[in-house]
Amino acid sequence: MTEVPERLLTPSEVARIFGVTRAAVIKWIKTGKIRAVEIHGRWHIPYSEVERLLRGEALRPRRVAVYARVSGSTQRDDLERQLQALREWVRKTYGDIEVVEVTDIGSGINTRRRGLWKLMEMARRRQIDAVVVAYKDRLTRFGFEYLEGLFKAYGVKVVVAFQDEPKDYMQELVEDLVAIVTSFAARIYGRRSKKYKRVVKAVEEALKDP
Repeated sequence: MTEVPERLLTPSEVARIFGVTRAAVIKWIKTGKIRAVEIHGRWHIPYSEVERLLRGEALRPRRVAVYARVSGSTQRDDLERQLQALREWVRKTYGDIEVVEVTDIGSGINTRRRGLWKLMEMARRRQIDAVVVAYKDRLTRFGFEYLEGLFKAYGVKVVVAFQDEPKDYMQELVEDLVAIVTSFAARIYGRRSKKYKRVVKAVEEALKDP
């Protein structure tokens, strides 16, 4: 039987898992805290090394919140698949720890999402040690770094589990684009004006063109 090669992570991926900077991971490598291999001039860390460090209680979160979001109610199946992927990722990465599941159905540009505010309230009350999302835009379409900084101020890490966006995420981008144009056009022209209706219709028609 052919042996499956061990998964290798980049310093940036390891940094996201531990909630530190990439520079900190490079320092770990150079000081021998974590083993890495150099491939074509770039460092790669075996996943077994990540697991070894995670076994240290100081680095392992005690309670994490997994946060999943989809843009519409017709995507409930996608929401469950997202949650399942996050559950599995947390189990493989952190082992047997307490997990809280938080979900939202709404646009990534909507700052009034109930689940998002629940996450921030849990962070404020020191009820969680980390927030795990599948992709950056699941947490927010814009301003990810600001939210990441807010959670960090409460001692909560934001961890992005996966790097590649799902193939169907373009539809959400389209919906968010329409929402942005609609919002700005309404503020500039007013929702009852003919200009507003023409702008929104022009965008919708343009997006129908393959």
